[in-house]
Amino acid sequence: MTTANPEGALTRARTSAPAAVRQALAHPLSSYYLLLGASALLLTIGLIMVTSSSSVLAYRTSGDSYSIVKRQLMWVAIGLPVAWVASRVPVAAVRRLAWPGLGVAAGLLVLVQVPGLGVEVAGNQNWLGVGPFRLQPSEVAKFAVVIWAAHVFARKEPLLDRTAHILVPVVPGVGLVTGLVVLGRDLGTALVFGGILMALLWVVGLNWRYFAFGLSALVALAFVAASTSAERRDRLTNFVDPLQTYHDNGWQPAHGLYALATGGWLGNGIGDSTQKWGDLPEAHTDFIFAVLGEELGLAGTVLVVSLFGAIAFAAVRVALRTADPFVRYCSFGVVAWLLGQMIINVGMVLAVLPVIGIPLPLISYGGSALVPSLAALGLLVGFARREPEAAEALEARRTRTYGVSAPGAARSTS
Repeated sequence: MTTANPEGALTRARTSAPAAVRQALAHPLSSYYLLLGASALLLTIGLIMVTSSSSVLAYRTSGDSYSIVKRQLMWVAIGLPVAWVASRVPVAAVRRLAWPGLGVAAGLLVLVQVPGLGVEVAGNQNWLGVGPFRLQPSEVAKFAVVIWAAHVFARKEPLLDRTAHILVPVVPGVGLVTGLVVLGRDLGTALVFGGILMALLWVVGLNWRYFAFGLSALVALAFVAASTSAERRDRLTNFVDPLQTYHDNGWQPAHGLYALATGGWLGNGIGDSTQKWGDLPEAHTDFIFAVLGEELGLAGTVLVVSLFGAIAFAAVRVALRTADPFVRYCSFGVVAWLLGQMIINVGMVLAVLPVIGIPLPLISYGGSALVPSLAALGLLVGFARREPEAAEALEARRTRTYGVSAPGAARSTS
């Protein structure tokens, strides 16, 4: 007869859990699955939250509670095939688009300033509009800048021990695009470009003294941009205590905090937000994280942040394991873009950062932001599936399933 030992079983469970995680991460397809799974979950959560957070506004403006999420579904239907193509396109083909892509992005940003084409939204001249069609070129420019900078750094890999080759032409090129964004008075997006640039410069090994200068320049840019708009200046100075200006610029961040506070640990349930009934402006775009916290609670917000962390972990892992410098720099650039934007958005909702109008990637409503984000994630998935061990594992699985080996499937398509 054996005697049960619950303490021993608990100890074995505790020691086996980390071992199981290590074993799962050691699988050759772990980065691929993490990127695919986390992206799919975030997109699903985003569609659910756009449905809930936009229903009241959609009914008031169109009589159809689902009119806004229907447009989001249209963008998803466009973005998913784009992501699939991005995951399959050869790396060499992506690199050939680097310079033309940057030129197109810069051209679109210039067109924003053309009367009749540029559309002003919330005080920012950052949209192109032709009839019912609207596009925010700065979102496309983020993707273009990451690919272009990664391509330039990859070509100059043997010369990156010299500061001049690190800085030129990447810094002037990104500075030009950022200047066009600032010309449209979009401070938040300009700061995202600054964050992408500094992350890439750090990865290629720029001396830390230049980062001190860059941070000073970003702070100066924020103050200059604030001085041109009284509303923006108030947002930058009053975010620490939004209740102080509750009936003015503190209204949005204060109601964002109310939403998070009332959500508790597990939330009020999907669809049961009270703030979306008009108290919280931009509930389905910039402040969708507040509605998510109200309806899904702390558990939901932690899940979303953790999924972004999983994407960052997998992408950095791909970057560290690859021998292709373009894949390395592009992966780091996409992480800096999406993770940095998530941190800024969450910081806005938590009132630890000023409200500067940055959407939450894959969650917030908006096709201009969603499609480039999905394309970037498609690239990361393609990088992960082209890792030698991952390609062999996929080919072995294909052979077991169909009994036929695809010609050259295990080879890199770069």
